[in-house]
Amino acid sequence: MRQQGRIVSVAVIVAVGVNSDGRREVLGMDIGPSEAETFWTAFLRELARHGLRGVKLVVSDAHEGIKATVAKVLNASWQRCRVHFMRNALAHAGKSGRRVVSAFIATAFAQDDADAAQAQWRRIADQLRPILPKLAAFLDEAESDVLAYMSFPAAHRAKLHSTATNPLERVNGEIKRRTEVAGIFPNEDAITRLVGAILLEQNDEWAVQRGRYMTLETIAPLGDDPAVSFPAIAS
Repeated sequence: MRQQGRIVSVAVIVAVGVNSDGRREVLGMDIGPSEAETFWTAFLRELARHGLRGVKLVVSDAHEGIKATVAKVLNASWQRCRVHFMRNALAHAGKSGRRVVSAFIATAFAQDDADAAQAQWRRIADQLRPILPKLAAFLDEAESDVLAYMSFPAAHRAKLHSTATNPLERVNGEIKRRTEVAGIFPNEDAITRLVGAILLEQNDEWAVQRGRYMTLETIAPLGDDPAVSFPAIAS
């Protein structure tokens, strides 16, 4: 983008959620420095001002500023994208050990509940500590962030552990394709018009899809609104 006579790189931040009806929805977008905590705070507060509430889990890459902001602004748990975590973890394993380490860590993800997953995670870290101490320390640090999704219903976990899901990858891919065609933008408004149009199209498509991303039966118990029940009618 052109800015004060210079060409600078900027990030477009997109928030997508699953609402209480189990449908995906574009929550908002903004443009700015993706690592700055002040930017994330302003972005999430703006979403809250527009009515976002009842957030249970935020899934994202490990941007430096987002974790503290999620807890402070939305009072929600944070899940570190599992796909991006694995890429970072395997960088500590060396080429020859990546397959074995990947299989080791996968056993934690295969557990039935959060307690079992955490116990297995610690066993893996302890087994790796004598031979790969940096990786073991990395696992220690990341445990709660990578396994946050395990406290949610099993039916949701495949859609919660990562930002690298097919629907989001398609949205990001289309944004990348269209912005690369445009090249250098003259200002933020031009970026907002193009990316905003793409997101509006995607939001409309999700709104009319027959199938829900998550079923009402599994998402209802997570909601803050009490279930409405009607008294039995005598026959």
